[in-house]
Amino acid sequence: MKRTRYRLRWPIAAVAAAAAALALVVSLTRGNGEGEGNVEQAGGTGRPTTAAGPSAPTRQPTTTPGTTSPTASTTPGKGTEPTPSAPSTPRTTAGAPGGSDGKALATAPTVATAPYTWEGPCTQHYLIDREPEQVPPPPVEQDAPGWIPVLGAVSAGEQLIRLTVQGTGPGTVVLEDLHVRVVSKGAPLAWNDYVMGVGCGGEMSTKSFDVDLDAARPTVTAVAGQRKFPYKVSEKDPEVFLVKARVQAHDVNWYLELTWSRGTKRETLRIDDEGRPFHTSGNLARPAYAYPLGWTEWIDNPPQ
Repeated sequence: MKRTRYRLRWPIAAVAAAAAALALVVSLTRGNGEGEGNVEQAGGTGRPTTAAGPSAPTRQPTTTPGTTSPTASTTPGKGTEPTPSAPSTPRTTAGAPGGSDGKALATAPTVATAPYTWEGPCTQHYLIDREPEQVPPPPVEQDAPGWIPVLGAVSAGEQLIRLTVQGTGPGTVVLEDLHVRVVSKGAPLAWNDYVMGVGCGGEMSTKSFDVDLDAARPTVTAVAGQRKFPYKVSEKDPEVFLVKARVQAHDVNWYLELTWSRGTKRETLRIDDEGRPFHTSGNLARPAYAYPLGWTEWIDNPPQ
């Protein structure tokens, strides 16, 4: 009988132990589920959080300054986008258009300067401090800007300058006047005179502004049907001006000043040869040379 009672107690104890183990498994399963939820809320760091709080910035980025965490602000591209910087504006004399009151600010017009423009090769002379055998053949007009500085050539007798003036903002800009400013004036250069072509026919008359650099106070004068200042320009409506400077008795360094206005704003823009004054010298009685078509050397070019 004792053995029978012992057998009945053993299954009961085993069942009780199994029930306790099952309860423990259920409790652990629930605890793990809650922990996983906290890990996900913390952004997958692997460390469960125990206190309730807002979602981490890497999961829900914000653009309000001071609300992002140091990690989010120093690691762009991971749930956040870096704030784009303001676009750069072209450098202009009077500043970029646009103001706090919604009105456009007046901006200086742009001036494209071509200081070595020719009316024709037969009318264009340069003084060069070299003998003929040291001077290469004359260039065509489009190659003159490279040929001239290499030889230190100076425009002789006259210099034709083409100015293309264009507005840079909405609306129009008034070009009030064009003035001459002399930097230095001395005796003509004692160099050789070289003409860029021969046998070209009659001189072409060009609408332009004339400047007499021999005058005590050179001014810009409209000639050959050229209309006087003022003019108006805009971004879509530029103006092209030809300025012909003449000199016989002097060597002159000079530049131009363009006075422009828009509304109540009025300013002056300097026009020169890439930061250097224009340089024009008289060439009377200088040894003269020409390079006729088909020839391979410079020859004497006595005055006609």
